[in-house]
Amino acid sequence: MSGLSDNPSPICLTYKLVDDLELKLDVHAPRSGQPAQGAVVPAVIYFHGGGLTVGNRRSWFPVWLSNRLTTAGCAFVCVDYRLIPPATGHETLEDVKDAIRYVASNLNAELSKPEQGLGRISNFQIDCEAIAVAGTSAGGLCVYLAAMHATPRPRAVLSMYGMGGNFLTPHYLSPKNEVFFRGRELLNPDDFACYLHPGCHILHPVSDSPLAYHPQSSTTPGYPANPRMLLTRLYLQLGTFLDYYTGCHEPSLSAALREPIALLPADSVTTVDASQSQDEGATLQLKSAIPKRHSPLFPQLAASHADWPPTILVHGSVDSAVPADESRHLHASLQRAGIEARLIIIAGEEHSFDYREGAEQRYGSPDGYFDQIVEFLIAHLRQNC
Repeated sequence: MSGLSDNPSPICLTYKLVDDLELKLDVHAPRSGQPAQGAVVPAVIYFHGGGLTVGNRRSWFPVWLSNRLTTAGCAFVCVDYRLIPPATGHETLEDVKDAIRYVASNLNAELSKPEQGLGRISNFQIDCEAIAVAGTSAGGLCVYLAAMHATPRPRAVLSMYGMGGNFLTPHYLSPKNEVFFRGRELLNPDDFACYLHPGCHILHPVSDSPLAYHPQSSTTPGYPANPRMLLTRLYLQLGTFLDYYTGCHEPSLSAALREPIALLPADSVTTVDASQSQDEGATLQLKSAIPKRHSPLFPQLAASHADWPPTILVHGSVDSAVPADESRHLHASLQRAGIEARLIIIAGEEHSFDYREGAEQRYGSPDGYFDQIVEFLIAHLRQNC
């Protein structure tokens, strides 16, 4: 399928209001000629990446995915959600559930309205029983939360190098003193004081933090100009990401988890069998250190994966931002639960490989990875229809 796009601009709607903060979504309609007048079409709800700290529904837009889905007659819905900090994963979870509920229960009424310029896309409606979810990086974590908690339950899940398949590893918990993240320099925490506990809690809630870079004329051309673009790397460097994700700073959840992590065999915290560690006592201590109120935020702690939707996990083998073992770990858990789960590990690829120049040429040929991914989603969206 082609990577070129001729879709019209999306329609933007507010799906939720939190105090004075509007949370928005974009509806990318099936391509002209795809739905007949009044057609009912499947939808894929997409959650953007950015480490949960930066971005919006138009950041790192996956053209290859949107084009293939809309060409196949699906609506592609891109969602904003509240960003950390001052939000936590609890607010992320609320927004994920509310976005899916809105698409299933309220979007059709909006698409039917003749006012506000909606008439141009009101020739179709969403099939509320044919909704899938997709996400990249932090958006992958969002789709895991949707798989665990959303109503209606998604028909299928796509995670592109998603985080959250295994949070209980040194990648999230150990302070770093050497370069670890895509070969990029260590950061000075003093430069981010307003984004660190406790000062970060007075920040104004935000769900839209666009990408920004220093111009070529600056002393640091191309370097992120929006400090939020560096926050996830900083929290990983400090070994405190889970504190910000859960809101559990005092006492520090990350600090509480480091001791049992240290008791585990070195290979058991980075392999697919971490949940089956030979040192069961340390593993139980690790999981029991997470307060019960936060356990819904940890995909690997789901009481049962038996109700998890069919899932496709895609990861680059040398990803240093979100290690590929996270997808391997979740894939193994889903397989043990008897869930249909497919894992694609792409040799030699780093994080965000599908956005790199030439990705369409490498993976977009007929029956290439991009087509395989979309075919998985389409097959489950149209199952029993």
